[in-house]
Amino acid sequence: MNTETAIYSLSQGTLPLLISIPHLGTELPPEFEADMRDPAPLKQDTDWHLDHLYGFAASLGASILKAKVSRYVIDLNRPPSGESLYPGQTTTGLCPTETFRGEPLYGRDGWPDAAEQARRLSGYWQPYHDALRAELDRLKAAHGAVLLWDAHSIASVLPRLFDGKLPDLNFGTASGSSCTPAIIDSVVELARASSFSHVLNGRFKGGYITRHYGSPDDGIHAIQLEMGQDLYMREEPPFTYLEHKATTVQPLLQKMLLAALDSLARTTTA
Repeated sequence: MNTETAIYSLSQGTLPLLISIPHLGTELPPEFEADMRDPAPLKQDTDWHLDHLYGFAASLGASILKAKVSRYVIDLNRPPSGESLYPGQTTTGLCPTETFRGEPLYGRDGWPDAAEQARRLSGYWQPYHDALRAELDRLKAAHGAVLLWDAHSIASVLPRLFDGKLPDLNFGTASGSSCTPAIIDSVVELARASSFSHVLNGRFKGGYITRHYGSPDDGIHAIQLEMGQDLYMREEPPFTYLEHKATTVQPLLQKMLLAALDSLARTTTA
């Protein structure tokens, strides 16, 4: 079954696998865009084209949840309290006021106040998380356990956020708490055997979705994958999808998802 709303789209699959893409959205409602500065229409911090990159997953039987609204409205991978997930490190907040590069999104009087943030939480953040929770519950009821794969991508060089060039594949399991070792080990083993660089629980350990929903004792195993965008697209405007690059990394993505599912099945029946 497919569900389309103004906030998200959800296609329901048959496997115990939910791929969440919370930063795919590019839509800025007019009332937001009117108050924002020039960087906002550029939407440069979008996780561009991940729906295309993971396009094969629907045919495998995965459920796929995709955000429609830009992270510049509200960040669906931040806690509703607004607390930092990376204390002491530069990051953007629940309702961002600047881009990853430090460019202001609003004029002096345009920052969202507490009432506006609460409105965005109820109007945009909550519906996405309600859909995510409901689909996890559906899949867990059907299979006994479920894998949540939180899909992200980012510019491979962002000096304000990290030093040098980011590894190609950045796996996060909240320092090991969101996923059993056997499942993430099966994924990392494939990355290690590939031509792509990788790290586990490095700069990106998993955002709110990974940390909040990942609960191995309850049968929900969550992995975040933050990919360097240079693996599949042009990192400068107009952020073109590069098919010849994408087809190089897609087979590995598919193998990693299937390996994680095989490991999940063994974990469930053990």
